[in-house]
Amino acid sequence: MKCMGLDLGSRTLGIATSDSLGWFAGALTTIRFAEDDYDTALEKLLPLIQENKIETIVLGLPKHMNGDVGIRGEISIRFKEMLEDVCDVPVILWDERLTTVAASKSLISQDVSRKKRKQIIDQQAAVVILQGYLDSKK
Repeated sequence: MKCMGLDLGSRTLGIATSDSLGWFAGALTTIRFAEDDYDTALEKLLPLIQENKIETIVLGLPKHMNGDVGIRGEISIRFKEMLEDVCDVPVILWDERLTTVAASKSLISQDVSRKKRKQIIDQQAAVVILQGYLDSKK
C-alpha cells in the first residue's frame, strides 16, 4: 500500500511517500506557493498523487499541546476536505505535534547545514508524520 505524508504550512507543503509495502517513509519534495494559496498547493499536489499511485494520504493535523485544534488545525481540516473533493484517495488526519522539532533534531544529528535544513525541513516533517502512521499500522 503506497502512502503519502503531507506537512501543510502557510507557504509550503512538505511531501513524503512510502515504499510500495508501506513500511518506510522517505522525503519526496516541497511544494511552495503564495501565502495561504491552498488551491495552488492542491493543483501542484494532484499530479504527484497520480504519478506515485498513492492509495492513502496522511495529512498532519497541528494541535496545541493540550490537544485543542487551533487555526492551523482548522486549515488542515479544510485542506483535507478540498483533497477529498478532487481525488478518490482516503485522507487521514494525523496528530503532528512536535514533528518539526523531531525533524529538525534528526537533520542536526545528520550534520545537515542550517541553510539546507531550511530547504528540506517540511519534507522531513512529512516523513515523521508518515512514518508515525506507518508504524501504527504494524
